[in-house]
Amino acid sequence: MKLRDRVAVITGAGSGIGRSTAHLFAEQGAKVVIADLKLEAAQETCEMIRKSGGECFPVQVNVSKADEVQRMYEETLRQFGKLDIVYNNAGVPLSPHNIEDITEEIFDHIFNVNVKGVIWGCKYAVPIFKMQKSGGVIINTASISASRPRAGQNVYAASKSAVVTLTKSLAMELADYQIRVVAINPVAVNTPMLKGFIGERDEQEAKKMYISSIPLGRLAEPKDIANAALYLASDDASLVTGSILDVDGGRGI
Repeated sequence: MKLRDRVAVITGAGSGIGRSTAHLFAEQGAKVVIADLKLEAAQETCEMIRKSGGECFPVQVNVSKADEVQRMYEETLRQFGKLDIVYNNAGVPLSPHNIEDITEEIFDHIFNVNVKGVIWGCKYAVPIFKMQKSGGVIINTASISASRPRAGQNVYAASKSAVVTLTKSLAMELADYQIRVVAINPVAVNTPMLKGFIGERDEQEAKKMYISSIPLGRLAEPKDIANAALYLASDDASLVTGSILDVDGGRGI
């Protein structure tokens, strides 16, 4: 029970990495806020956790909207009375695009969710951590594409590079308050979101292409990322801040 009695907010927890992490955190004793753009998906995750004896509540949030993120934390404090862990996991994919095909709409969508969403997730959590005077943990989902992008990922890779740099900057800024800030770089993860990266390509052929570039020979599973998040959120990582953990089967080598 590495997270006994701790309160964790996880965005994008209605499916994929977020859902798997919410389950694992709850199993490890955390009270979990299941945040997602789709309220029904958040409710489904929460119901699964409650059936397993965990404690949680769902909240609908568009992480690119500062006022909605602020409301998410206000509701967290009303429900659970404190905040210990934030996992800024919500993100959106980009199917292969040549740079000349990137529109302002595509750019804004990717950066609003993948970058602003993380910034707001940090901005409104930090005052709570400082007020509590008991430290805190912020985990951000970046991507191995931040350090080793594939062709056609341009704007997506740039958004995840921003998350990496933000993570390192905030780790320095917040160290005096014992607030740890870390990130995870997943390789392609076997979730519904993967189809958003594949786009119009043949799904099985695209997966084979991804796998062929991963030395350990498989896609990541949501549980792989959840396990990494658990380590980073727990006291096992009490001296870890500013680190970017590659969970990529060797893809970044």
